[in-house]
Amino acid sequence: MGLHLPVGLAFEEWERAGRQLSGLLNSSSWWLGDWLIYGKDHYADRYERGIRAAGLQYQTLRNYAWISRRFEVHRRRSALSFQHHAELASLPVDEQDAWLDRTEQLRWTTKQLRNALRAQRQGPQQAVDTEATRRLAVPDDRLQWWHKAAARSGTELEEWVTATLDAAAEQVLRETERRISLERPA
Repeated sequence: MGLHLPVGLAFEEWERAGRQLSGLLNSSSWWLGDWLIYGKDHYADRYERGIRAAGLQYQTLRNYAWISRRFEVHRRRSALSFQHHAELASLPVDEQDAWLDRTEQLRWTTKQLRNALRAQRQGPQQAVDTEATRRLAVPDDRLQWWHKAAARSGTELEEWVTATLDAAAEQVLRETERRISLERPA
């Protein structure tokens, strides 16, 4: 019912354990979906009893099964989470594959994928803007510091970073314009 980690565990070992646990969690969603599909196909008259015996929420399992049906095993991307696939499950197969390719190439988080899908639905210009996502290498301690500041201001990190950079850019540009206007001959 819990995870006991040894005192003095090296960061690298702790980090590796997190990756392994994350992989198990992601895989378990697929496994449960496939398990339910099998039960429905092979034990139509008794599979609900199996679900009750497993002690899992029926609706959650149905969602897993629906997503598993929408992505045959050979189409599932191990580099992407079950949740990435869930975001795309309602799309036609060719669109799913295109979005999976793009998401893998750009290494989008689930949230970035969701935003890109939303932008596409809203119009072509916003979809182009979303594709212009850039990566920035930031040390962990600085990222944690920024997360803390964003949380204290009541916003998500992405919103906080954008607002902070916009404010800084505005200040620098305004000061530069003021300095240029002072240097011009009257």
